[in-house]
Amino acid sequence: MRGRAVRGGVSTGWSPRGGVSTGWSQGGVSTGWSPRGALRGWAARRRAGCSLDDRGQAAIEFTGMVPIILVTLIVLWQSALVGYTFVLAGNAADKAVRAGTVAPNGSRVAACQEAGRKDVPGAWSHSISCQQEGDLVTARAELDVPLLFPGGFSLPITVPGHAAAATEWRE
Repeated sequence: MRGRAVRGGVSTGWSPRGGVSTGWSQGGVSTGWSPRGALRGWAARRRAGCSLDDRGQAAIEFTGMVPIILVTLIVLWQSALVGYTFVLAGNAADKAVRAGTVAPNGSRVAACQEAGRKDVPGAWSHSISCQQEGDLVTARAELDVPLLFPGGFSLPITVPGHAAAATEWRE
């Protein structure tokens, strides 16, 4: 019994329940908890301003915060999808107009549309339109923003991408 003083069959010392406890002992061996030690711990907590009815408070607060945390994560994820859709629309229009400018004169629009469709992932619903006006090839890509996961439902938001470039093929 190192660190405990045994007096008349009752040991005194530190208690994990708070405060200094007096544990019952039989023949110099401590039996642990005692009602007297529990009362001292309770009284020490009351004097320190802690009440007994705040047990489990952290669990309740966490349970209350879980929906707020989840909604925040969903909003952040949806914002990332909207931003990624803008990147995809701009990139698809750029790739489409590039393919249209280097293609031969008769197949510019078809090459432009094919390159734009190839660049957009299959989970995004999209439309690619290309035009040639003199030496200028223009491409417009319109992509629908997916709701939470690409390939499922889409938001009623269409993200445009537009690009134009001069032709490089001369006949």
